[in-house]
Amino acid sequence: MKFVAFERAKQGTGASRRLRITGRTPGIVYGGAAEPILIEIDHNALWHAIKKEAFHGSILEMELAGTEHKVLLRDLQMHPYKQQVQHIDFQRVEARTRMTVKVPVHYTGEEESPAFKTENCLVTHVLTEMTVSCFPADIPDFIAVDLTGLTKGKSLHVKDIVLPKGVKAALKGQVNPVMVSVTPIVEEVEVAPVVVDPKDAKAAKGKAGAKPAAKPAPAAKPAAKK
Repeated sequence: MKFVAFERAKQGTGASRRLRITGRTPGIVYGGAAEPILIEIDHNALWHAIKKEAFHGSILEMELAGTEHKVLLRDLQMHPYKQQVQHIDFQRVEARTRMTVKVPVHYTGEEESPAFKTENCLVTHVLTEMTVSCFPADIPDFIAVDLTGLTKGKSLHVKDIVLPKGVKAALKGQVNPVMVSVTPIVEEVEVAPVVVDPKDAKAAKGKAGAKPAAKPAPAAKPAAKK
């Protein structure tokens, strides 16, 4: 994916603010042996570019002063409430340097899996992107994950999938993160309401409110013989 950038002479908060007013977005390119370069990009072109998945996880071709540079998006700062990119950072890509990048995950086959089709389970995509480590030439556009084998009671973890050649998962201290969880759906049983006849209710109320019968008086003892 290609885009055009221009060198930026001035820096600082005031200069960046004036640049945004003119419809440009300030940015920087760093990494490698060369010094960082201050750049600016047309905001409208950038706004359309950031909506594309490839702009976030693949090597980009940046044209700057007639020269093409291979870069990778590293940071994107958005305005708190406006549809405006405040600042953007790129890293230079060097062929012999291993990189750590985030790659989107594409899931397929979920509706054909036993968990979804016959076992009445809820399938949840826990990870929508994966951080991987590889050389620039091996960076995949996305990670494809087939879910047709999902079954009840068995979730899918990072170590369960086969990554493309030359690509390793960067777990960052996590042992084996869950990618997809499988949870049985508990169906609620509706209980039919009990209909009570008004006459029965009145009779039951009358019985509850009635006073208990008085106990019979004890029989009189026979008079003693003289």
